[in-house]
Amino acid sequence: MLAAGLTALTACGSGGGGSGAGAGTPRTGGTLTFAVGSDAGCTDPQQVGSNDTIYSVRQLVDSLTDQDPSTGKIVPWLAQSWTISRDARTFTFHLRPGVTFSDGSALTSEVVKANFDAVPKLGPLGLLAEGYLSGYQGTDVVDDLTFKVRFKQPNAQFLQATATHSLGIEAAASVRKTPQQRCAEGIVGSGPFTLQKYVPSQSITLAARKGYAWGSSLWKKQGAAYLDRLVFKILPESGVRTGGLQSGQVDAIGSVGRADESALKSSGVQLLARANPGVVFGLSPNNTRSPLTDEKVRQAIALGIDRQQIAQTVFPTGTQPATSVLAHTTPGYVNVGAALSHDPARAKSLLQSDGWTPGGDGVLQKGGKKLSITATWAPVAATNKPALELLQQQLKTIGVQLALKEQPVAQLAQLQTSGNFDLLFGNVTRADPDILRSSFSSKLANPYRLPATGLDGLLDGQAAEPDQAKRLDLVAQAQRQIVQHAYTIPVVELQTELGVAKKVHGVLFDASSRIQLHDAWIG
Repeated sequence: MLAAGLTALTACGSGGGGSGAGAGTPRTGGTLTFAVGSDAGCTDPQQVGSNDTIYSVRQLVDSLTDQDPSTGKIVPWLAQSWTISRDARTFTFHLRPGVTFSDGSALTSEVVKANFDAVPKLGPLGLLAEGYLSGYQGTDVVDDLTFKVRFKQPNAQFLQATATHSLGIEAAASVRKTPQQRCAEGIVGSGPFTLQKYVPSQSITLAARKGYAWGSSLWKKQGAAYLDRLVFKILPESGVRTGGLQSGQVDAIGSVGRADESALKSSGVQLLARANPGVVFGLSPNNTRSPLTDEKVRQAIALGIDRQQIAQTVFPTGTQPATSVLAHTTPGYVNVGAALSHDPARAKSLLQSDGWTPGGDGVLQKGGKKLSITATWAPVAATNKPALELLQQQLKTIGVQLALKEQPVAQLAQLQTSGNFDLLFGNVTRADPDILRSSFSSKLANPYRLPATGLDGLLDGQAAEPDQAKRLDLVAQAQRQIVQHAYTIPVVELQTELGVAKKVHGVLFDASSRIQLHDAWIG
């Protein structure tokens, strides 16, 4: 058996930054009002993939484990200890005693089993959680506090998956609800806060859980959270969020844009930033949709993008242009930046050799059809629209017409499932390279309709490889193949930047660059 707490990978990149370091003695009480730009239309952590909503729903659930943002090490949370079989197919967990959900029910092995058994039935909104449990064979209850999770094949990524919000543990009463009920009505968790009120597209209000006493081993404070309440206001306009923070109407904001940084700093606001691990922001093609079925078209689009200009013009200070499909803070990242160079002359030559010729309006055409492609995006970050408008200008210079289509974030999962898109602009955050398999394996959900190729073998292989060095080699090969064939077109690493009032302390980034607010306080 592998030793308890062993991680399959080491992490790279920055640790968990926080607000108000050395700010004095923490105070209990108060309400933290946090403004975000969008609402995913769901309050179930196991079904939410948008950062703006994860900020709130993450506070509702605890996870079996946690991940140190500085080292990548997996540490205890609801599970006191665990062991992993040598073939990485069986994971045995020992729960800490005395944990209860906010409805008074106890955390037991049976409840965890019910959670994992239900994940494959979540549907379109549960793709992340389903991917983490791919190959799931079942959970065996040994006793009230001990259980074994079994997989059909080796599953090296699963331990890290137990640290994510997507596999946060919910009460049995919530698990019995339909996925739609869980989204609309909310869930019961064991976390430091409970859902008090949800008004779609307006606000999510949480109340502190009295008697909470089983926080992550990474948290400084033992027991209940400092704050009494958390209010997440949905304010789509970045200028409104910035103005609200400057005037004191809100205490923190998400999705800070470069244009707002100077004004916020001059008014005494703290700017907290951390690069998100996982799949970078990029244009992900529907690989079965013409003309994107043509690899040369996808490659030319990749060559036509000036990533440095986009990173420095639109995104927060310190944002890095993509140098792989994975962000540099992801364990297993390799730099393949040479294949992502800005080379418009080569892009034009590639398209010309592929039979595309200039039309009267400068847009290339072939067989009577224009090289016109639509990029669909959701307003989940203030940077999305200006980034896409700049991409539009850049691609125009190589003869590609990029149309932009805004879509509500709540409809993106359904759109992916339907396949009714050319390009999707977005990212997927996870502090483990198995996010490549969840996103690009033709054997799983396959949202981008990739064909079955040798890439599948690499992605399956890394998930099954318990040897760290061998797994990293497979991950590196997979990154190179994805970029070489332009199965996705990396653009820029997402850097989460928050604006936090000077009076707010203890806002911390976790390993996935989301926030934990148990230790946060106002004073």
